[in-house]
Amino acid sequence: MATVTYRPKKIRLVAGLAAAGVLVLFTAISFGLHGSKGFDNSGQFERGDQTAMIGLGVLIALGILAFCRPRVVADAEHIKIRNVVGGYDLPWSVVRAVRFDRNSPWAQLELHDDEQVSIHALQAADKDYAVEGVRALRALHSASVDA
Repeated sequence: MATVTYRPKKIRLVAGLAAAGVLVLFTAISFGLHGSKGFDNSGQFERGDQTAMIGLGVLIALGILAFCRPRVVADAEHIKIRNVVGGYDLPWSVVRAVRFDRNSPWAQLELHDDEQVSIHALQAADKDYAVEGVRALRALHSASVDA
């Protein structure tokens, strides 16, 4: 069987729209920064304040876009998982099962040492796409166990 790659679908759309919204909001706020800084007229907003506000919007948008990062790539020998923070590269020999429990937000690998590794790329919100991904991973896992 060939290499399979899965990335979440719905969260990428939501994160992209949210990041764009935050960037537009912070840019609009930056253009509203003018005049005095306080009641005692002790200072004025300047171009640097506006630039800093836009920069803050960019940083927050990039933080939101981190939720687009998850991906799982698997082939006959191993599985590579990249989550929002961190990742794993595991041979199928250490995996006991590929699980996707009913109330779980995403799929998981159950390892032989009784640990679990989350697969954020296969999320319950993606419904049939996630089920297809879990089935493909299970097929790769069972083929590696039988070999």
